[in-house]
Amino acid sequence: MNPQRRDVDDDELKKVIADFIDQGLVENIVVMFRRDPRYYSWTGHLLRDQRLSVRLGISVLFEELKELQPDKLQLAVPSLAELLFEHDPLWRGEALSLLGIIGGESARELVSRHLDDPDAQVREMARLVAEELG
Repeated sequence: MNPQRRDVDDDELKKVIADFIDQGLVENIVVMFRRDPRYYSWTGHLLRDQRLSVRLGISVLFEELKELQPDKLQLAVPSLAELLFEHDPLWRGEALSLLGIIGGESARELVSRHLDDPDAQVREMARLVAEELG
């Protein structure tokens, strides 16, 4: 065993992923997600980042992943569903937007539940995404 080797824990890796996205290195993160599908389950956590560049980058990431491995996108849905229960409407809106990229029946069902959200902007986002998903 190499005494200098230090394993990176999941929280550190989530920070690295967010920092790479912030720096515009989305292609690197695409490779990571393609190699290890467990990262999809971190989507809700990553989307909570305060940096707008990270949240926008996650949308770019998912647009690319939709082309490369559309069958894996549903792995992110449970973590996004958790965001839909957040008090802050920003997080609910961000989750709805990403569900629009992911698509599928589970995303459509989650989005439809927010057509009567207490926040007007979240309702509008849900309406736009629902129209897009058909």
